[in-house]
Amino acid sequence: QVYDSNCCDSILLELREYLPKYFGVWSPPTAPNDTYLKLEDVTRKFNKPCIMDVKIGQKSYDPYASAEKIQQQVSKYPLMEEIGFLVLGMRVYHVSSDSYETQNQHYGRSLTKETVKDGISKFFHNGYCLRKDAIAASIQKIEKILEWFEGQKQLNFYASSLLFVYEGSCQATTVRLSDVTLAEKRGVPKGLLSGGDILEYNNNIHVINSTENGKIEASVSKGLSKFYALHKKAYSKRHHSQLSLKVENLEQDNVWKSSTCITQEHLNGNVIPQLEKVFCHMPAEIKESANVEVRMIDFAHVFPSNTKDEGYIYGLKNLITVLQNILDN
Repeated sequence: QVYDSNCCDSILLELREYLPKYFGVWSPPTAPNDTYLKLEDVTRKFNKPCIMDVKIGQKSYDPYASAEKIQQQVSKYPLMEEIGFLVLGMRVYHVSSDSYETQNQHYGRSLTKETVKDGISKFFHNGYCLRKDAIAASIQKIEKILEWFEGQKQLNFYASSLLFVYEGSCQATTVRLSDVTLAEKRGVPKGLLSGGDILEYNNNIHVINSTENGKIEASVSKGLSKFYALHKKAYSKRHHSQLSLKVENLEQDNVWKSSTCITQEHLNGNVIPQLEKVFCHMPAEIKESANVEVRMIDFAHVFPSNTKDEGYIYGLKNLITVLQNILDN
């Protein structure tokens, strides 16, 4: 109905923006009577997609559910009505180990009012730092969906989810050491962290201080001509930019204002982890450009209505509050 070529309902037309694209129906050759919706793979444009499925709403049963069905759904997560959402699973890319950590629905159901914030923050932690840029971008996306729900009274959603996806990897990190250039399509070249000929340069970088006007001053020995690390356009919505930083003049506008815990510190072999901490705590004005998708999925239980979907709205607002608390703290 939403993607019907004759659709002229402004509410449904706007809803397209928040759903995966629809490509018609499909039936498997072995079961021609089974019909499936053919939907966009929302993760397709990501190199290392981090994925989380969050069921939204105070009730995961529809208005016509039997008493048995209601009891079954409530028993799965009794806190659903109070919290307004449930983490059904996540897969997070850890830059440090170049591997994924996964959590299933039992993880989400184990979260309480007291632990839900830490439980969700795990999704935005890449092994080095909290991806505050991805959190901020996610909040903005949810707020747009909330606006849609606040402005419509014709549909109510039950047992429906939001799918979160963000880019887990920095596309390239290049280090130039005199004539030596290393590039890996990974957040952190392994040679910089353990062993190898790169560690012999680990005494050449000293981050001295973070000044009030947003600069970081660095002293670099002659052996290290340039250091290419992160660039604020890395989190572009459409492009995975190579991140760059010139050591001779580490002036990157406001990117550096939030660089903490590095003053007067000798980085030694932890150059990349320490710099990752700086970049993962970028200020709000550039966080919004993080490559993030938030889409509404699992909409088999959608019912006509003449009132706002208060249960879904409650869940969205509470989820935004939790994410904002993670961001602020």
